[in-house]
Amino acid sequence: MPTRIGLLSSAHLHAAGYISALRRIEGCEFVGLWDDDVARAREFAAKWGGEVFAQPSDLLSQCEAVIVASENRKHADHVALAAEFGLPSMCEKPLVATRDERDRMFEAVDRGGTWVMTAFPTRFSPAFQRLLQRVRADEIGPIVGICATNRGTCPLGWFVETAQSGGGAAIDHVVHVADLLSVLTGRLPRRVTSFMGNRIYGESWEDSALLTMEYDDGLFATLDSSWSRPKSYKTWGDVTMNVVGERGVIEMDMFAQAFDVYANSAMRHGVASYGSDLDLGLVSEFVSCVRTGSTPPISRDSGWNAVALALAAYESARSGSPVEVVY
Repeated sequence: MPTRIGLLSSAHLHAAGYISALRRIEGCEFVGLWDDDVARAREFAAKWGGEVFAQPSDLLSQCEAVIVASENRKHADHVALAAEFGLPSMCEKPLVATRDERDRMFEAVDRGGTWVMTAFPTRFSPAFQRLLQRVRADEIGPIVGICATNRGTCPLGWFVETAQSGGGAAIDHVVHVADLLSVLTGRLPRRVTSFMGNRIYGESWEDSALLTMEYDDGLFATLDSSWSRPKSYKTWGDVTMNVVGERGVIEMDMFAQAFDVYANSAMRHGVASYGSDLDLGLVSEFVSCVRTGSTPPISRDSGWNAVALALAAYESARSGSPVEVVY
């Protein structure tokens, strides 16, 4: 029997990548989706297949697990809905946008006796895995500092409607690298100083954010998590990490495996990537956990810890002072 997976909302841009990956996993069936935007659901199903369900309960009653790819502020409700049916879920990042949403989500998951996995595909990057291997092998000695970036183009739409997204560039992009830093260092930052601005688009939401994170042992890390890439940029953005140790430096550019493409049809510089499919790695792990009943490697706590850092960064930017991160 195939493993039957459904999709709660196709609001997030990553939904297509997840379902594309799901359809390539042997023994998996994409049942279909429910979305509170019916037109969006029909458009998604026309491209990726699956049935469009009128009610979320109709979908959930036919699934073994679900992927939640709704607007950020709806994550808690949709994961809770899946938990009512006893279904495990993989939820798009940021896992939640507030502490209250975290509490509501976690309580529902516990009541349902199930689990939620945070969608952090960057953990499955071979470049990051190689970086992790070299650091753990003590190739550069103890880490003293890390300079990281996760810069991208602005996705617009509901991403800049803060009532639905919970913020701008910071809530969107801080969480990916925050999670990678926790895996790489084995610890969490205790304090963050952040500066945010809106000089690129000039709107009420932040389009740029720069964080400096401090750890208890003197380690520090910086992160540029801005929507600073213009619409005309050759690709969506980047994830980079320069890791400085006492005996050397390792530089990682996660998406550097790409050809430059100059096509008259597009009249712009683009890229053709040939690296590994991170979504496939993520979704394969999710499906494996569903099938075996094992604990997901990217836990709900991992998702929350990354959000906690982003929320502290907002507080620091508002106050103009360093802020202790409350996990």
